[in-house]
Amino acid sequence: MIQRIQTVYLLIVTILLAVTIFLPMGYFVAADSSAYSFMPAGVTINEIFHSTWGILVILVLSTLLSLVTIFMFKNRILQIRMTVFSSVLLIGYYLAFLAFMLMLKHDLGFSFRISWALSFPLIAIILNYLAIRAIGRDEVMVKAADRLR
Repeated sequence: MIQRIQTVYLLIVTILLAVTIFLPMGYFVAADSSAYSFMPAGVTINEIFHSTWGILVILVLSTLLSLVTIFMFKNRILQIRMTVFSSVLLIGYYLAFLAFMLMLKHDLGFSFRISWALSFPLIAIILNYLAIRAIGRDEVMVKAADRLR
C-alpha cells in the first residue's frame, strides 16, 4: 500500500490539511496596527469571538476523507471519486474563506493580510490531481492484465 505513489500523495495531503487546521489563514489589521489572527475556527477581536465554523468543518472533513481514501486501495474507482470530492471540498474551502473574510472585513472595517498557510489547501488540490492520475494508471494497468489472462 505505501509503495504506491498515490498513497504518498494522499498522505502528504492529509498532513498538509491537518496542519492547516491549526495555522492562521491571515490577519486582520486594525488602524492602530494591532493584528488579529484569522483561524479556521474564527477570529477573536476585542474579546468578541467571530465564529467561522464552516471553514473548520470543511477542513476537518477533507482531512478525514483524504485519510480514509488511503485505505481504499482495493477499490480504485471509489478512491478516484473520493479524491475528486476532496478536491471539490477544498475549492469550497477557498470560497467559504473568501466569503467569511470579505464579510468580516466589511463588518469590522479592518484591512486583511493573508498568511502563507493559506497555500496548503492549494498544494493539496495539486497533490490530489497527481494521486488521481496515478490511481487511473493503476486501474488501466490492472484492466490490461485482466485482458491478457
